[in-house]
Amino acid sequence: MDFLKAIANEFTGFWNLGGFLDIIRSGNYNKFLTYEGIVSLLVPLTPLVLLLEIIRAAFYKKFHVINYKISFFTYVLNSFVGRVISFAMVGLCIKWFLPVAIFKTTFTWYWFIYGYVIWEFAHFIYHYLAHKVRLLWCLHSTHHAPEDMNLSVTYAHFFLEAPYADLIRTSICILLGVNPAMLFVIMFVDGTWGAMIHVGENIIKDGRLGFLNNIILTPSHHRVHHARNVVYMDTNFCNLLNIWDKVFGTYYPEDRSIPIEYGISRPMIKNSFLDAYFGEIVALAKDVYRAPGIKNKVMYIFMPPGWSHTGDHKMTSVVRKKYFEELEAGKTNKGVVEEARV
Repeated sequence: MDFLKAIANEFTGFWNLGGFLDIIRSGNYNKFLTYEGIVSLLVPLTPLVLLLEIIRAAFYKKFHVINYKISFFTYVLNSFVGRVISFAMVGLCIKWFLPVAIFKTTFTWYWFIYGYVIWEFAHFIYHYLAHKVRLLWCLHSTHHAPEDMNLSVTYAHFFLEAPYADLIRTSICILLGVNPAMLFVIMFVDGTWGAMIHVGENIIKDGRLGFLNNIILTPSHHRVHHARNVVYMDTNFCNLLNIWDKVFGTYYPEDRSIPIEYGISRPMIKNSFLDAYFGEIVALAKDVYRAPGIKNKVMYIFMPPGWSHTGDHKMTSVVRKKYFEELEAGKTNKGVVEEARV
């Protein structure tokens, strides 16, 4: 009976309506004008838009249950293990690093802007490392495994990724003076927008969102990030402000002439939750086991995905460089042929 009650609570908790219903029951609707009330209105937005996305897809006969399989099973597993660890990590980082912060800020609008820029920098660092360190990619790859983009993908994460992400992001922010209370507000804004940029073409066909595409990171940018097309790989690591992608040269806008192929480059068992969740860990374990010598074994753990002790590297940097060289050579050859014709 307790198990069924836990399942029921988890189901109702998914919709995040607790805060909203508490205010309705209290009859004090002025609370909706407070931070707590605004949060209670915005938190259910992601699951409700996901429901709308599913209903709309079903209406147009484009709904396929298999497209939500990996995300669903990942959410179910993580709901019992990942959430508590993540919250604990944030608390510990604040406790450890607040006393040694370089300086401290107050909760004002100008420091909020500073705090958000720092948060975005911290998010970039975490996200970049998650793509460039093989062990960390094992934690992050689950999020990239789905081969269809929809809002359920925002729930697809390996349970240890959130604690790792919070360790990096919270530590950097606290050390650089971001006010803890302000940090939680930033996390809420970031989490809300970070979910919405996974919206599928079923809801928003053109994810560039008009003029906003030049100002913030839009669903279009994040669709590029989730692509396994060589031209798109390892780009657009930011979440809302794409300032750091532009600073570090990882910004790449969507080219509408290149259809996006979602998923990861490693051959996967089609729509397999177990392969999406544990596949990269298994692949890394095999590479470490087969590698000759301690040095090579360690290198496989910390070098980027695609690194090989044989020198036959398939790292993104190598693959993209070759792609653009071949593309440029093709243009040059085409130009020579056209000149010869003239």
